[in-house]
Amino acid sequence: MAAGYGCCATPFPSRPICRRRHQLSDAAPSAAPAPSLWRDRRFLRFWSAQTVSHLGDRITELALPLIAVTTLHASANGVAWLTALIWTPNLIAIVLGAWVDQRPRKRRLMVAADLARALVLLSLPAAYLAGAVTLGHLYAAALLMGTAAVLFNTSYSAFFAHLVPRSSYVDANSKLSTTRSASLVTGPALGGALVQALSAPAALVADAASFLASAFLVGRIRTEEPPPSTSQPSVLRRARAGMVFVVRHPVLRATLGCAATVNFFTFISGTGLTVLFATRELRLSAGGIGLALGVGAIGSLLGAVIAPGMSRRLGVGPSIAVGAVLFPAPIAIAALADGPLWARGGALALAEFLAGIGVMFFDINLNSLQTAVIHDGIRSRVAGAYSTVNYGVRPLGAAAGGALATTMGLRPTLLLAAAGGALSVLWLLFSPVLRIRDLDQAPTTGPPDKTDEPAPTPNYPGPLSEADAGAATER
Repeated sequence: MAAGYGCCATPFPSRPICRRRHQLSDAAPSAAPAPSLWRDRRFLRFWSAQTVSHLGDRITELALPLIAVTTLHASANGVAWLTALIWTPNLIAIVLGAWVDQRPRKRRLMVAADLARALVLLSLPAAYLAGAVTLGHLYAAALLMGTAAVLFNTSYSAFFAHLVPRSSYVDANSKLSTTRSASLVTGPALGGALVQALSAPAALVADAASFLASAFLVGRIRTEEPPPSTSQPSVLRRARAGMVFVVRHPVLRATLGCAATVNFFTFISGTGLTVLFATRELRLSAGGIGLALGVGAIGSLLGAVIAPGMSRRLGVGPSIAVGAVLFPAPIAIAALADGPLWARGGALALAEFLAGIGVMFFDINLNSLQTAVIHDGIRSRVAGAYSTVNYGVRPLGAAAGGALATTMGLRPTLLLAAAGGALSVLWLLFSPVLRIRDLDQAPTTGPPDKTDEPAPTPNYPGPLSEADAGAATER
């Protein structure tokens, strides 16, 4: 998720946001360094669960389409539907998140989601052995897997907030993203080897085992979870409250607008269009394209490792802005490439490498900031609202990319995607995000019970006195 996650999660009335300019970090007392997360058994179990799950995901990403193509002889349209059905449940993520917010134990929901995915995957090799696997079975499996993933992700956001201390959000997200990036480097090779050695249906058993391992590890984590909201409006009303929360919150509104814009334009220049451009315009071989994409995965791994240090130097908000430009813009390097083969291939590899670094700067800091500002009583709803919008624009971007490439050509389409994606930073320029240098400057707001009512407006960094600045960070 990408995840993701790849990925990956307060309404206000008339009270104005403080507009005074100041860096709170100059006035607030320095916080003691957080203890290493590697010494935290709870985090280690969670990190281990995510590690095995990510490796399993890489197997399924290869095995499911191969079953459709090699066993069931599906058409290109049939394979496209398989991918679409995995993403479709995100359209109801906002409603599912509203339901999750009312559940008292998010950890149990995550375990249930892992077990459900394991059972769904095991049904495919069982049907294959019985000679009964069908394309409809694959579609149903994709839809159920996607639904369980949404359940896991909307529960994850609330669980994660209490798994690690606030001061360690960026560090924890960096460690989790590093694992995911490493799986993108090593996972396809592992998945290919398993599929070749065991067949695609049998390889799915390995991913099912990874979900069982994840369920076991997450189930052993003991952490304090806040009680659910005591108010009992309908699920749809709570879902609406989650979206209103996002729209009226100055930080969440800006970051969602930025993320949705980035995703729309990066899906215009998505992997399919980039591969087509590399083949037809850059005249690269399949091996050369694969090498360039692999360099991009290495960039993601490097970005995940260095993101915490960059966050400390630049600040959380400015790091998000850097990622918002560095993630989508580098595809222009490939679009403008010319000259000998090594130069064309090198341009694509450089573009993928820089984009990989950028997406980690963006995701790690954005996820940490969102976790810091969202109230416990509404976390899953906000995660659902984000997923509905963020993932909802992806197929729109892909469709727009196909239409633009047909009318404008591949090279202009990629340049448009690079420029449009980079302009997503405008959402942040007119918001408090760039003034947030650390998570202590991002006060948590939102009422735990009256989730359909507007919440008080938080004060974000402005030129305060030293005493006022200290009080602001204590809220």
